[in-house]
Amino acid sequence: MKTLIAAFALAVLAGVAVPRANAQAVNNEPLDRIVAIVDEDVVLQSELDRQIGRVQAQYASSPQQLPPRDVLEKQVLDRLILQKLQVARADSTGVKVSDTEVDEALTNIAAQNKMDLSQLRGAVQSQGMDYEQFRRSVREELTVNHLRQRVVQSRVQVSDAEVDTLLKNGAMHHGQLHLGYILVAVPDGATPDQIEAAQKKAADAKQQIDSGMDFSAAAIRFSDAQNALQGGDLGWRSGDELPPAFAEMADKMQEGQVSAPLRGPNGFHIIKVIGKRDDNAAQMVTEYHARHVLIKTTELVNSEQAEKKAEAVRQRLVGGEDFAKVAKEASQDDATARLGGDLGWFSGDAYGTRVAETIKSLKNGEISQPFQTEVGWHVLQLVDTRNTDKTADLQRDQAKRMLFQRKGEDEYESFLRQIRSEAYVEIRLPGAAAPNAAPKAGAS
Repeated sequence: MKTLIAAFALAVLAGVAVPRANAQAVNNEPLDRIVAIVDEDVVLQSELDRQIGRVQAQYASSPQQLPPRDVLEKQVLDRLILQKLQVARADSTGVKVSDTEVDEALTNIAAQNKMDLSQLRGAVQSQGMDYEQFRRSVREELTVNHLRQRVVQSRVQVSDAEVDTLLKNGAMHHGQLHLGYILVAVPDGATPDQIEAAQKKAADAKQQIDSGMDFSAAAIRFSDAQNALQGGDLGWRSGDELPPAFAEMADKMQEGQVSAPLRGPNGFHIIKVIGKRDDNAAQMVTEYHARHVLIKTTELVNSEQAEKKAEAVRQRLVGGEDFAKVAKEASQDDATARLGGDLGWFSGDAYGTRVAETIKSLKNGEISQPFQTEVGWHVLQLVDTRNTDKTADLQRDQAKRMLFQRKGEDEYESFLRQIRSEAYVEIRLPGAAAPNAAPKAGAS
């Protein structure tokens, strides 16, 4: 989940922050003013304009998908407010992002845009943005990701009993769904008038889509979900990674079909089935039974000396000496030496890339040339190979991940609502939402 959360954030950032289309640089800004007060922080008009400029650049090839300027301003301002609240909470709870992490993220963003770092800097500056400011925005994205990970890990637990129940009930969805998503949010403790207004907004969104509006354009215009500015695209997900109501509804829908608004705990939901694909095939895994001798590199034994010792071990083995006897005498792997070097059965990548590459090149009974890993030099013998059906194990892992992700999304939504309700928010943008309005957490 950590990897999925980080990859999604950086991919969005790469697509928005360094657009390939010609964006309108915000060089002729009016006199700056405060458009929102967020606790001890503020959102400036210049910040809002920069973010809107990036969204407009992202949709430069299809500007008709964007809503009117005033609607877009409200959408973007809401996300800036929530971003500032999350960064502030991260700072107050000791969530830190190292310079190394930021450097790695920038390198990834450059690679995703087929650039090196110097080209990335030039592209950012060509959009009218200071590179250090861009770097700070990347740090903020990473900070929010770290905060989310900490919140989810501290609040979510998945028991074996929960996994057993899910598998026993046959509630696992095999296959993946690519969905679009619109949320019309309803605040906690909403009044009947607020609920009615949200229901009318959701109905209007559905009517506009039925009348020909592109779903992604409708998401940008109507959705309160965090992915609204990405057109509501949830990407490919296992059915079990989605809320049960979404998965059940999508199972009954055809590709391209859009659902009627569905009432949920936090508002009204509309989904579009963009695609479906099946993954019911048995999960066969190649496993290897091997044994090895390890000669460690230490302060007293350098790599060259260790390699010579490993070669001497190999000569003994190919000369006919018993492998288990040689391993007990010569191997410096404390865990396996007493077992005659036996590593047991394992999947190819269980011991790292070098072991995997070596073992896949051997035939049963063959002894490898000495090869080096981070701990020293090895001589490896492949004993046997088998193909094992790991479908049940993988389904169990999938069930646990699904439960964790589903709980994690619910918990983080609750966390966002909490920090928004506790914060002082004064919005000064004409026509925007009232202070301390409910957060638009939504699906992510």
